[in-house]
Amino acid sequence: MRAYDGAVIPKAELHLHIEGTLEPELAFALAARNGIELPFADTEALRRAYLFEDLQSFLDLYYGLMAVLRTEADFAELADAYLTRAAAQGVRHAEIFFDPQAHVSRGVGIGAVIEGLGRALDLSEQRHGISTRLIMCFLRDESAESALQTLEAAKPYLHRITGVGLDSAEVGHPPAKFREVYEAAAELGLRRVAHAGEEGPPAYISEALDVLGVERIDHGLRCMEDPELVERLVRDRIPLTLCPLSNVRLRAVDLLEDHPLPGMMAAGLLCTVNSDDPAYFGGYVGDTFHAVHEALGLGPERLRELARNSFLASFLEDDEARRARYLAEVEAYEFED
Repeated sequence: MRAYDGAVIPKAELHLHIEGTLEPELAFALAARNGIELPFADTEALRRAYLFEDLQSFLDLYYGLMAVLRTEADFAELADAYLTRAAAQGVRHAEIFFDPQAHVSRGVGIGAVIEGLGRALDLSEQRHGISTRLIMCFLRDESAESALQTLEAAKPYLHRITGVGLDSAEVGHPPAKFREVYEAAAELGLRRVAHAGEEGPPAYISEALDVLGVERIDHGLRCMEDPELVERLVRDRIPLTLCPLSNVRLRAVDLLEDHPLPGMMAAGLLCTVNSDDPAYFGGYVGDTFHAVHEALGLGPERLRELARNSFLASFLEDDEARRARYLAEVEAYEFED
């Protein structure tokens, strides 16, 4: 028999920042290997720092801790550690975000980042039974020119990259700022997603759709403030990659019990549940399924819907047979009575 809460139901993870899977133990191991001194006495002291007032307070620690990632081997180890945990929680397909600007600005070459991640992803199906895609994100609090330079630098590695995304501090950095780089990405045949409506207003969601041409909205939590936007998202079947544990840790929602996920699903939105930055926010995607079951009372069919949506929203158009197999696994999954 399997867990009623769906923690290990077959699922895809579509909103996962690989840098956000850096657990304290690995951070200290990489720091020792690379001769870097962290400003924390030990792993427990670092864990205590994972209490955030808002998105910016999280980002300050998040970017600071990236200093331990220096070599291709570091990125490969980081990705393999995530895939090991994800496989244990039912993940069958993962579309993984990474932030090259945050590494290039520290003197780490974009090739070391992409090839390091790629080394782990190349072995993912063999080692973990997880198919993967890689999505390169632009930092929205950096300039549009920097995003264009990043896309140009990534061109030798496009065989490894499925799409582009937009993340980091949202407020004050509307999607339209990145119109040109998204147009260039579209011309290269890259899929397009963007964070919108996490801390930013519902208008950012509309702008991401209309100006950037995104196919998926990352977060999208605040769409519920705009009934016409909700109607549009339902009509056009635009997926939302929600991250409930992240929303609570970053104070977008006070309590998990207050999360609008049940209402969003009832409205017909194509919702998925993901872990975002699981090392920082208290759980991986299976833990998130467990948490929304416990806090929001989502029963087996709602959990099955979330799992089904995760594959429907994935960028598996190039392998519809695989998507069909994954969906069949979801339907065959038996919950504990």
